[in-house]
Amino acid sequence: MSTGPKIRCAIYTRKSTEEGLDQGFNSLDAQHEACSAYVTSQKPEGWVLARDRFDDGGLSGGTLDRPALQRLLAEIDAGRIRMVVVYKIDRLTRSLADFAKLVERFDAAGCSFVSVTQAFNTASSMGRLTLNVLLSFAQFEREVTAERIRDKIAASKKKGLWMGGVPPLGYDPHPDPKTRELVVNETEAEVVRKLFALYDDHGCLRKATEAANRLGLRSKHHHFRSGRIQGGNAFSRGQLYHLLRNPIYLGKIRHKDQFWEGRHSAILDAALHARVQEKLQHQAARPRQRTTSAP
Repeated sequence: MSTGPKIRCAIYTRKSTEEGLDQGFNSLDAQHEACSAYVTSQKPEGWVLARDRFDDGGLSGGTLDRPALQRLLAEIDAGRIRMVVVYKIDRLTRSLADFAKLVERFDAAGCSFVSVTQAFNTASSMGRLTLNVLLSFAQFEREVTAERIRDKIAASKKKGLWMGGVPPLGYDPHPDPKTRELVVNETEAEVVRKLFALYDDHGCLRKATEAANRLGLRSKHHHFRSGRIQGGNAFSRGQLYHLLRNPIYLGKIRHKDQFWEGRHSAILDAALHARVQEKLQHQAARPRQRTTSAP
């Protein structure tokens, strides 16, 4: 039986996706049960479990901006929690930098941290060393995974594939979601041709933008799966410039500063596109006129 001060413990659980959270006994419950059993086993050391649960479901460990975690940190700052218990360290954070911030904040409040499946806690120097080693490897694994994803995107674009995102004006995603290609939206494609023709006629972004808006030409109107709607607005000079510079209208796919033949159809005449690029470069090289007021 412990005769020392009570150590009030809070269990923190997290799951990256919302899959399965509607089940009667989900991943968060499983983590909480394992952590609760561990706290009970430490009862002779004076550990007692806090009543509140701190569960973040469907949230990434790559950020500290999580509701339950923020509530937990507030409890720690107030001195009401002296030990944070998690199933695995990556439930708390996947970032070595973020973990360093958390440990500093825990220390300032006299709070420690324990992982029940990895047999260490930050109350000891050896536990801190082990934790930093584990987090270093976890961060290395994330960085390698990110590099693989970047390499995959580059290889896919080299094959002319569309890698997702909001499609540009003039195109829609392929009806088959497994087919990473763009298909021409003829109504929008005509708008693109008019925009290029307007700039070709005026040779000036401001005048071309004003003409486009007088004609009622509008930007891409995109519906996201979440129900959010984007675009469908009058063009700004910046938007028009970005559109005119996009090589996708020649049937190309851009990756950084390289261009590859895309699997989608071009919607512009190559000669028109070339004239517009030449005029854009000429306009960019020309010094802007400054207006000066009379003394």
